[in-house]
Amino acid sequence: MTGLAAGWDHATFAHGRTGDAEHDVELLLAFLNTRNPEQGTDVLDSAASWRAWATERGLAHVNHLPELRSARTALRSSLGEGATALPFSGTVKIELSQGIPTITPTDALGAILAAAARTALLGTWNRFNICPAETCQAAFFDRSRNRSRTWCSMQVCDNREKARLWRERTKALSAS
Repeated sequence: MTGLAAGWDHATFAHGRTGDAEHDVELLLAFLNTRNPEQGTDVLDSAASWRAWATERGLAHVNHLPELRSARTALRSSLGEGATALPFSGTVKIELSQGIPTITPTDALGAILAAAARTALLGTWNRFNICPAETCQAAFFDRSRNRSRTWCSMQVCDNREKARLWRERTKALSAS
């Protein structure tokens, strides 16, 4: 998959890197989770925090915050979050690198969109989900064999839901 690299050194992937597909998943999850409702934080609230986030991931040519927010909303909406998709755009180029067509982003949003396009082409886009817990709403990648994972974390969100249901049942039993 060396030819699918977007914005990263092709030679790095050819010599033992985990792989482009896993890097794409990590980048997409990080972008989809730039907003954390539980902590009340959003990387896209300020240009400085976005620049730091993008720099930490080796992404250059930082985009404007409104188009990034629109892209995040649209991508999360496509995963079933229910928000209305807003128009956005990012720029990528298709180039031949060592005789192999590659998706080459021209900016940070282009790198994110290239990663999303590759996961769609590889058939793994449908493994991205949004946690149904109202306080969480984190994006996660379902690595289960039968693609049946519901929660971002069995230890946190799933346990909270089980505890909530147990409290409701106990309360209903004691009321009767």
